[in-house]
Amino acid sequence: MYRLLVAQVLLGCWSVAQPFCPSQCTCVYHGRSDGTGSRSVLCNDPDMSDIPVNVPVDTVKLRVEKTAVRRVPTEAFYYLSELRYLWITYNSVTSVDPGSFYNLKVLHELRLDGNMIATFPWESLKEMPSLRTLDLHNNRLTSIPVEAAPYLVNITYLDISSNKLTTLPSDLVDIWPPFSGILPSANASQKIVLGLQDNPWHCDCRISKLIELSKMASVPVVLMDQVLTCSGPENLAGVLFQRAELDQCLKPSVMTSATKITSPLGSNVLLRCDATGFPTPTLLWTRADGTVVNNTVVQESPGEGVRWSILSLHSIVFKDAGDYHCKAKNFAGNAEAYITLSVDGMQTSTPSPPVIITKRPDDQPVTSFPSTRMPLYTTLSPVLTTRATITTMPPLVTRKNPGPGGGIQRSPPAGDKPAKIQQTKGGKGLMASEKSKKKADLKDIEVVEETSDTAVLLWRAEGLPSDTPLTVFYFPYDAKDDKETVDTEVGQGKLLLEYLMPNQVYTVCLVSKSSVAGKEQCVDFTTLDNSGEDEPNKILMIASGVACAFAVPLIVVLLYKIVCLCCKGNTSRNNGPDDDLSKETYVKFETLTMKQRTLNGQANDLWARRQTQESERMLLCSRSSIDSQMTYKSDSSRSEYLC
Repeated sequence: MYRLLVAQVLLGCWSVAQPFCPSQCTCVYHGRSDGTGSRSVLCNDPDMSDIPVNVPVDTVKLRVEKTAVRRVPTEAFYYLSELRYLWITYNSVTSVDPGSFYNLKVLHELRLDGNMIATFPWESLKEMPSLRTLDLHNNRLTSIPVEAAPYLVNITYLDISSNKLTTLPSDLVDIWPPFSGILPSANASQKIVLGLQDNPWHCDCRISKLIELSKMASVPVVLMDQVLTCSGPENLAGVLFQRAELDQCLKPSVMTSATKITSPLGSNVLLRCDATGFPTPTLLWTRADGTVVNNTVVQESPGEGVRWSILSLHSIVFKDAGDYHCKAKNFAGNAEAYITLSVDGMQTSTPSPPVIITKRPDDQPVTSFPSTRMPLYTTLSPVLTTRATITTMPPLVTRKNPGPGGGIQRSPPAGDKPAKIQQTKGGKGLMASEKSKKKADLKDIEVVEETSDTAVLLWRAEGLPSDTPLTVFYFPYDAKDDKETVDTEVGQGKLLLEYLMPNQVYTVCLVSKSSVAGKEQCVDFTTLDNSGEDEPNKILMIASGVACAFAVPLIVVLLYKIVCLCCKGNTSRNNGPDDDLSKETYVKFETLTMKQRTLNGQANDLWARRQTQESERMLLCSRSSIDSQMTYKSDSSRSEYLC
């Protein structure tokens, strides 16, 4: 009896120690010969309306299929730290909380196909760093935001087919590895499987990369179904991606009038940027922190694919200084450039004190910052003393898509390079900055891209800071008094000379305050002759004159004929048919009468001609005269005529 009681207690303890399985689920343990194993749980009760919360903690695979579950709550699986496969398929799920997949660090596969999800929390993917498979097939997704791109970097299997996607953001296509072509190093040799079929794609510039991807043979992306069709626009409806020909799609390119502007306090400043692209991009001005500028903005599109914008700043103050970003965007992508505005009178930062670097015999450097400006010397001959100055370097601004007058530096000024530390054994060090000042100069001055009224001046600075003031003046070779002066900076490296005379020799000179003894450096160039440009216009004018000489007489003759026809028609309508009738109404005819004559001894009645004036005055209708009849009464009676 005692043994039986102990056996029952042990059996009860064993049952308690075993993991508990939810009543509406089936739990299966897959053991291995080495004593290890994995547990899988299947929950497919049609009456289940909530995600089970008492699933064994050692579960590796959880399947919730064909149930009435409508929502995945926050931290629904946080205690399943060993879960690797999670299938919530063919349920009625409409919403997924952003924190639903918290603590699923080793989850490898997530399948949510066959539900009614319209919005997926893409940021929740950061809770699953090991996720490689994401299946959202057969849902109601309408869009994928740009913010989803960073969370899709490690995904190697993505199925978003059979949804309601019409497009993908151009920014997403640009940075998402399958389209950008830049794959993570861990997945560099692995193909990415992508399901895009059965979506109402609107084939325009936003998915131009997707269309081009479907036409390529060797790409790191494998499409589940190559048969992708366009649902819009109307001219491409039903056309396969491989045969779709889009209009010109060109990502925007932004160009500013200058990269850096310095203006005095209280002045008015105009900032301009130009953008090209197709479709024609839109422009937006913002500050460095992203806030939209509320100042006066003028925009205009002189032609298809081109737009420019001018930002007007009135009576600038210190707070107006900073970077102004010009952002361009269209269906094919976006781009931006910025202009740095400086206001005269602003306090500059305090320069850093010189750094004293001392080397001991054991090669251990010792750095000190002196509190007073006094030369430091050492009396120990074995000790090497080096003195260097830290110079605050202005940022080197590079502008995209250079154009005339863009202020883009041709090559980095040599003066912007940090000074090298030179050492002397006698303790008398020479600063590299002093040496560079002696060699500071402008070199490689040349004029390129000459036209009839413009030219581009290029130069290269050696040993000069990029913000060194530079004066450029130019004048006709034989008229030095007609001098034009332009102030710029050495670091620009490029300047557009405008309003020049055609077929004229010019001299352009550059003077920098930091150059050797303020020496000016000049170069001559010649503008092009615009006679060749006027030749087509002259030919067009001659052709137009000849055409007018022949066309004007013909037009006059036609007008005369038209006037004559109109006058003749009016005369006919005014007189009516009476004039025609008057010409044919009066007719001359003779009357016949019956008379008895004796012929061969017999009396006979014969017709006899009788001349009378009455017949000549008779008014008859000429067209009805053939129907006239005469009634005979007697010889003495008058003839009667009936019409």
